Amino acid sequence: MGNSLVPLSPSKRFSARAALVDLQEQSRGLLTECFRQFGIDTVPMTSEKAARLATEKFEACVIRVGSHAAPVLESARKSRSNSRMVIYGLGGTLTDAMKLSPYGINAVFNEPLERPAALKLVRATQMLVLHEFRRYVRIPVITEVSVLAGQKRFSASSHDLSSGGMSLKSEEEVSPGTPVEVSFALLTLPRIWIRGSVSWYKPASQTFGVRFDPHDERRLRIKEWVDSYLES
Repeated sequence: MGNSLVPLSPSKRFSARAALVDLQEQSRGLLTECFRQFGIDTVPMTSEKAARLATEKFEACVIRVGSHAAPVLESARKSRSNSRMVIYGLGGTLTDAMKLSPYGINAVFNEPLERPAALKLVRATQMLVLHEFRRYVRIPVITEVSVLAGQKRFSASSHDLSSGGMSLKSEEEVSPGTPVEVSFALLTLPRIWIRGSVSWYKPASQTFGVRFDPHDERRLRIKEWVDSYLES
């Protein structure tokens, strides 16, 4: 029931637009249904026509992960209108998605695209697309994170970020309570190191959470970045 799509009422008004770039017809149709359920209109386009992202306002963009995506996203991020739009990748590997992290990629739809998973991701991020920030405390963002736990250093990928902590994915096992220091860079935020501790670990999904040390003054830089992201 929770994954079913409900029809929009005739009076439903769209308050945001999502560009669908270089998507196949089946993927376009499924994502259009998912976004429309939350009042988000979709505009299909090819990467050749994606210059619209530099001149028109879009609240979100879904683009197939690959080498062609970088110039499209770079152009969008340099525009005043779309410098903070939510960016979804479609397909590709985590390594491919990491290559787009300089452009602030927020989340990735896995392929083959399945309705329940797609709807779950749109539901989880729709508040950010619709600028309903009072109800959205974490910013979905994918970037490479360096983790130092004792004498062990390993890489992880971020899932989301708040001023108080972040969730990550890694093949390394970590235990709750483990002191760590994490390093990462974000769109408009140069690389930063900050202390914290592992707050939870889920072996099945290879994900874990890090709570930032409230006494680490570098946390203020992250808070400033989060506040600026939400206010822009």
